[in-house]
Amino acid sequence: MLSVQQNDLITRTGPGTAAGALMRRYWQPAALVDELAERPIKAIRLFGENLVIFRDRKGRFGLLDRHCPHRGTDLAYGRLEDGGLRCAFHGWLFDASGTCLETPAEPEGSNLCANIRQKAYPVVERSGILFAYMGLGEVPAFPHFDCFVAPDSHTFAFKGMIDCNWLQSLEVGIDPAHTSFLHRFFQDEDPAQGYGKLFRDTSIDSDMPMTRIMREFPRPRIEVENTDYGFRLITLRQISEKNTHVRVTNLMFPNAFIIPMSREMTITQWHVPIDDVRHYWYAIFTSFGAPVNKDEMRRQRLQLYELPDYIPRKNKSNNYGFDPHEQEHETYTGMGADINVHDQWACESMGAIQDRTTEHLGQSDKAISAYRRVLRDAIAQAADGKRPPMVLDAAGATRITGPAAIDGIGPTEGWQTYWRDTDAAKRRQAPWAASAA
Repeated sequence: MLSVQQNDLITRTGPGTAAGALMRRYWQPAALVDELAERPIKAIRLFGENLVIFRDRKGRFGLLDRHCPHRGTDLAYGRLEDGGLRCAFHGWLFDASGTCLETPAEPEGSNLCANIRQKAYPVVERSGILFAYMGLGEVPAFPHFDCFVAPDSHTFAFKGMIDCNWLQSLEVGIDPAHTSFLHRFFQDEDPAQGYGKLFRDTSIDSDMPMTRIMREFPRPRIEVENTDYGFRLITLRQISEKNTHVRVTNLMFPNAFIIPMSREMTITQWHVPIDDVRHYWYAIFTSFGAPVNKDEMRRQRLQLYELPDYIPRKNKSNNYGFDPHEQEHETYTGMGADINVHDQWACESMGAIQDRTTEHLGQSDKAISAYRRVLRDAIAQAADGKRPPMVLDAAGATRITGPAAIDGIGPTEGWQTYWRDTDAAKRRQAPWAASAA
């Protein structure tokens, strides 16, 4: 368990906080490209700051403070024209860098706009997500992860809101043991009908559905290995004397994880604070096989999330769709077949910000303990003016590749080489993957 002060240190990310200063040293998801499709201006809240993201008529992305520096009106209702975003109140015009281009209500010859600069953050697009850099100094390079290297045809991006602190969800993502309980299905679906769904495929080198493995082998052995990008989690469930289920997942510091969704597809997922009591998950689904069926992926997820703000249709207000009959006969939670709903309930039910002064961690929580140590160390490094992990220059970014994310059944003796060989084989067969992790 943590003290109140330790918990506040790692959960609070607003302006002026130590964890917030750390998190701003990285490119963070700010919006989906799809969100700017109909009207290319949108109000967002990110790390406790009220902002407006937009795409100008030349295709450049900008992220500005939401309130005009003239008299505080809302730039989310502005107009896109003349190379920037124009306030609807007095016509002040700002480009994507925050430079004030015009103050048209001022007298001819006024140099007022030369002294005005709106707070602005750099924005770049990667694999369907708009990433913002909100920190000081030179922007870091993107690691050469699979989700950033794969072509557009083989990636799909989506998001969803969760009504609690970001850290609760990230810690669920690096907790391999919970899948045997929270995501337990009492019957297995046909894997052929499982496209786009987590745990519905069969494990590599077997005909066993992932759901059966999670259900029947609930006491995994968990290995945590430090890596340049964070750490690798290897979860072992011994199926027989000869065979062991090997699941390889990853923590991408500071606030993302990479997991296998199926034989062919991985999920890279960030948990990004809106403020201290709400956050969005952003995911890039990356296919190592056929191009992603984006229409089907989007259709599936829009059944669960309501636009324009990607609010889950199942939530606290309707008890997450809880059905006691289903809990008795079909699923462990009674909250339907979508795993995102299960995770959402688990995270939100801990409270807006989990009180970690009362928790009792076990051996199955070893990755959570490891992550908190790394996070605290990185917060201290950033506060001391040092470079925290994964703040990359261009040369360093090229060395951060992969990583392997595998779910397979291999030999009990030799699982260490099995997952590496399986990842290498997956990459050889992929139409775009050039190198192994």
